[in-house]
Amino acid sequence: MTRVAGIDSSTQSCKVVVRDADTGELLRSGQAPHPDSTEVHPDAWWSALGSAIEAAGGLADVAAVSVGGQQHGMVCLSEDGAVVRPALLWNDLRSAGAATDLVAEHGAAFWADAVGSVPLASFTVTKLRWLATHEPSAAARTAAVALPHDWLTWRLAASSDVTTLTTDRSDASGTGYWSPATGAYRTDLLRAALGHDAAVPRVLGPSESAGHIPSGALLGPGAGDNAAAALGVGAEIGDVVVSIGTSGTVFATTTTPTSDASGIIAGFADARGGYLPLVCTLNAARVLSTTAGLLGVDLDELSRLALTAAPGADGVVMVPYLEGERTPSRPKATGAVHGLTPANATQANLARAAVEGMLCGLADGLDALVDAGVPVSRVLLVGGGARAEAVRRIAPSVLGHPVRVPPPGEYVADGAARQAAWTLTGKLPEWDTGEAETFDTAAVPAIRERYAEASDRFVNQLG
Repeated sequence: MTRVAGIDSSTQSCKVVVRDADTGELLRSGQAPHPDSTEVHPDAWWSALGSAIEAAGGLADVAAVSVGGQQHGMVCLSEDGAVVRPALLWNDLRSAGAATDLVAEHGAAFWADAVGSVPLASFTVTKLRWLATHEPSAAARTAAVALPHDWLTWRLAASSDVTTLTTDRSDASGTGYWSPATGAYRTDLLRAALGHDAAVPRVLGPSESAGHIPSGALLGPGAGDNAAAALGVGAEIGDVVVSIGTSGTVFATTTTPTSDASGIIAGFADARGGYLPLVCTLNAARVLSTTAGLLGVDLDELSRLALTAAPGADGVVMVPYLEGERTPSRPKATGAVHGLTPANATQANLARAAVEGMLCGLADGLDALVDAGVPVSRVLLVGGGARAEAVRRIAPSVLGHPVRVPPPGEYVADGAARQAAWTLTGKLPEWDTGEAETFDTAAVPAIRERYAEASDRFVNQLG
């Protein structure tokens, strides 16, 4: 039996799966936590990876391995490969002002045409501008810039030479200085942000090897987490994936690049040689855990409570901008509950409003993809948040489509393992992801209408 391993180095943890390269059968797995912060030294990821590999029984018998990682972020390296400062993660919003400045300097349409996306605070290019402005000495020491999955792949290859850094199309497309349409870096945009040139990872093809780990296992190119999840869930043209994790994402695989000057859709590349138009919200599964904590219940009880309330939560609307928001771009926003009265202020309605509010943000993303011409044959609901029964049952009424929920899995790590098998054999394997459960119900437009009214109040209050 030939074994391959997939790694998911996410915001919250590192997970490792070892699978049969031919059938995809899960043989063993392990995981370890990451620090709970938006600013993390990469050594913490390396330590967690080691612990997760050990928990998964090691990689000595593995023929190939690949890394799926949280997108964006900023890992700055000196000439000798040392980390210059702790990495800023995708959900660190301190570069919101830098994003505004960069867009103002060129215009949104320029950015959409140049790199497929209008920069937001998540994007690496905005974090580099922040660094150059606020920590100029650190910027001056930065000789190379990598993303989390790039850095881990590089470390797995036991390299310290920054000129050997590699990445893949999907992760490169989230930097703000690489174009999915042309397949080339815009080093002029990196230079304008950082203030000087810096080495960037070589962009590998979908199944191109990044080298070997010390045990001899082949290294796959890796991928951004959403592109890896698309591989793991087996998404095809016409599938739209709604993923509920730390962030909420709505994305699809397409054959043509997108360019959205509104900034709602990020025009990413996928891990198969195509494209991955994506809408991302900052607030997803944490909305549920935060509300559960507020109500003094666990997540299972929150789900049960939500299903006892009527659709629309009797007029209670939650706008869950708990950590600002990326889409729409409201980095200074806070969460709010609207429509409370003595009659409707119940645990059940608050629980339902939390689920509906989280899903409404994702429904806006789905609408944006449809408006951009992305075909929708199926909606696949994945991620930790999809394990809540209330989310699965309420989603169709908010998203306006039936949803298919594949069996629970570590789809980012699974996608990375599938990519590792592809790198090893030269053929993308067809693995059975199991029987999906379908949920269908009539849409309730009033839910979306009330949410839109409530969320727009934030803009009106700013004047």
